Amino acid sequence: MPSQPQLALHVVPFSHPCLAVSAALDRLDLDYETVTLVSGGHAEEVERIYGEGRTTVPGLLVDEEPVHGTASIFARLDELLPEAGLYPQATAAAIREAEAGIAEDLQSSARVLVFGALHFRPESMGTFAGAGPLDPAGVDFAIRTVRASWRYIGITAERVHSMLQELPAQLDAVDALLAAGAIGGDAPTAADFQLGSSLRLLAQVGDVRPLLEERPPATVAPKWFDLGSGDIPVGAFPPGWVPAAAS
Repeated sequence: MPSQPQLALHVVPFSHPCLAVSAALDRLDLDYETVTLVSGGHAEEVERIYGEGRTTVPGLLVDEEPVHGTASIFARLDELLPEAGLYPQATAAAIREAEAGIAEDLQSSARVLVFGALHFRPESMGTFAGAGPLDPAGVDFAIRTVRASWRYIGITAERVHSMLQELPAQLDAVDALLAAGAIGGDAPTAADFQLGSSLRLLAQVGDVRPLLEERPPATVAPKWFDLGSGDIPVGAFPPGWVPAAAS
């Protein structure tokens, strides 16, 4: 591409949908500015920039043109660089179906299950910032943050339990995309980035990790993402909540 538009990516810290987009921009060798908003207080600013009713990240300004939401951003990147292969012709329909289905579902599962596990092990929040478990003052901060996140996201213990039960079927859907060649190839598609960022986050929950290990979805995230330092130890969720891993 002879010249590229000016790009500004609006994110909040530790957001896996934002990571999906930034990883794609880096892979595509596009220059962009990252604008980091304050978590919890970002909705008003996002709505001001991207339009009424749009309160979440990521958002991308393309020469001041607002593009909001992960799937919309990837579609716009495909327009900018069609040769990048984000939607290969043979699997484009499957990728777009995944964006509206399993990618959204897995994104929600990762968000709910990480904050769900942190409710029981708040000291582990420090590991996501590359530090060790938090000291008592840090745990007080983590507890406040997790409580606020439960309210903002709408997490309940019942929802956490339900999403744990749904996770194996979601991983089966990722298996199917791998088998179809829509993800997992030598070059990443849009679905590799969107699913990989969620799988990366889920792998940082010790109770969930056995569901991923030894299964094809475990190969998706390491190809395109640093796996991160977050680690919520096994035993965060109450006994019986986590489905048994396949033997």
